[in-house]
Amino acid sequence: MRTYLVVIDESPEAEIAMRFAARRAVKTGGTVEILAITQQTEFVQWGGVMAAIEEETQMRAEALVARAAGTLLAESGIKPAITVRQGDGARIAREMIAANPEIAALVLGAAASGPPGPMVSHFTGADAGGMSVPVMIIPGSLTPEAIDRLS
Repeated sequence: MRTYLVVIDESPEAEIAMRFAARRAVKTGGTVEILAITQQTEFVQWGGVMAAIEEETQMRAEALVARAAGTLLAESGIKPAITVRQGDGARIAREMIAANPEIAALVLGAAASGPPGPMVSHFTGADAGGMSVPVMIIPGSLTPEAIDRLS
């Protein structure tokens, strides 16, 4: 089954990328996998404080993907797969694509203004030609109506 891998965070462009991926999945008989990345916590001298910070970060990421999954299910009827991982987002996305031949595209949202985020920068850089799947970069300036028309 064709799977669209969507990397999400708390930004508005992530919601737009999710909507696009969901619409494509519905039209192609596919599904969506939501990936949320948490950053590695810098070393804190007191281990208990570091563990508490990491736990809070993990809980925020899980709440984010649960909310996104609920929205996706309500709007498209698709029950997505959910992955929350800690570390380098580009490396994790590449690992997931390599491990799952069902992934048909990587879907990223681009900010409506300002510099691109780290994932968009990475996947449009020098290594972009070596990807095994297309990278779809969805402009953050698109309205829901425009996304529906384009997808």
